[in-house]
Amino acid sequence: MLPDFGKTPPQAIDMEEAVIGAIMLEKEALTSVIDFLKPESFYKEAHQKIFTAILDLNQRTHPTDLFSVTEYLRAHNELDAVGGPVYITSLTSKVVSAVNIEYHGRIVAQRFMQREVIRISAQLQTMAFDDTYDVTELLDFGEMSLMEVSGKISKKKAVRLGKIVDGVYNDIEKIQNGEMKLVGVPTGFSNIDRMTGGLRKGDYIIIAGRPSTGKTAFGCQIAKNAAEFGYPVGIFSCEMSSESLGTRYLSGTSGRSNIELINGNCDLLEVIQRSEGLQSLDLYIDDTSAISVVELRAKVRRMITEFGIKLVLVDYLQLMTGEGNNREQQVAYISRGLKAIAKDMGIPVIALSQLNRSVEARADKKPSLADLRESGAIEQDADIVMFSFPPAKYGILDFNGLNSRGIFVSIIAKNRNGPVGEVALRHNDPFSIIYQEDDIDSVKEEVFPPVKYPRNFDEPKFLQEG
Repeated sequence: MLPDFGKTPPQAIDMEEAVIGAIMLEKEALTSVIDFLKPESFYKEAHQKIFTAILDLNQRTHPTDLFSVTEYLRAHNELDAVGGPVYITSLTSKVVSAVNIEYHGRIVAQRFMQREVIRISAQLQTMAFDDTYDVTELLDFGEMSLMEVSGKISKKKAVRLGKIVDGVYNDIEKIQNGEMKLVGVPTGFSNIDRMTGGLRKGDYIIIAGRPSTGKTAFGCQIAKNAAEFGYPVGIFSCEMSSESLGTRYLSGTSGRSNIELINGNCDLLEVIQRSEGLQSLDLYIDDTSAISVVELRAKVRRMITEFGIKLVLVDYLQLMTGEGNNREQQVAYISRGLKAIAKDMGIPVIALSQLNRSVEARADKKPSLADLRESGAIEQDADIVMFSFPPAKYGILDFNGLNSRGIFVSIIAKNRNGPVGEVALRHNDPFSIIYQEDDIDSVKEEVFPPVKYPRNFDEPKFLQEG
């Protein structure tokens, strides 16, 4: 319901009639507007009912002509409510062809957007006069509501292949000339970057694992590495508080374990001196719990505007809230939402995910795509799926000829644009560091410069022995 300001709400009844008439006149007309027009886009209630009938007929692959729509409304006892057969017939007589339907449809959508802005503004005004609402709640509500409205209208159009290929040529040339190191955001692990080409715009990456297998440490390490390479990163932590993440990062640079920092068993001045580099990193942490897809989308857009973030990390997917009648539908909704954020915002999105217990019963304990918890949609939506696998945790003492103590294996099980395989890394668990040995293959340092970590602290004894 729109508030009454003594003015007629924005509307375009003649355009609504032209759109509906054109659809019933030419069967292909609906495809021009179906991606941005919804029943609620129409101001007149009769037009909402008629357009709903058209959409339902189209979904059932039935004709959407004058006779089919009339019969549908009659069968649903809504024919008289829309003005009867005479009114429906009059709609088709007002247009000659559907050649201008997209233009007319855009005007209908624009008027709907104006009405929605009026409705949201009025609601915000009412809430603002209510002292029970916090100003932060008002701002979040307004931002999320407007984001939801803008998402109802698709602004993307098809791009000719030749233009897309030209862009790929330019990227290849920049890499060959040394102007660009990677097409995507680097993970900081050269073997992974070599397999993936970096985390590219629109990529939806899943890092999955059982509890306490290092997936959070791995995701946070990638985020920190990317920030060290100059790519601002936004972290959304549904599980850990921002203080806990801050302590983790501080542990990795100061040479003091998490427990030592939490208990204050350290030289504060020394910790500050060793961790000066953290102050300059463009890492932005939001620890909102049970965040929704709509809220996340609004926050990501705000971070892009304010901080220019190039990568998003969500920890973790199953702790977000989604729509659906059961948990599988909710997780599928969240997964699709994260993929949409990656594509629409043009940035890679990393989401951590839990695995089910099936991996525990397997002899080699190695996870597979079928182990992704609660929804197969995660496997389908993701461009890259990486599993966290610490062999020593499962009593595997030898991994490909290496002492498995301190070894963290990233299993790339799905890679839409490249090979799959396993990458062995080092995991300094007490200090929350995952790193790659500098001499781990003959990778050119000028292309994939190794991430250097301070070695001026005592590593755990098992790492010294390994």
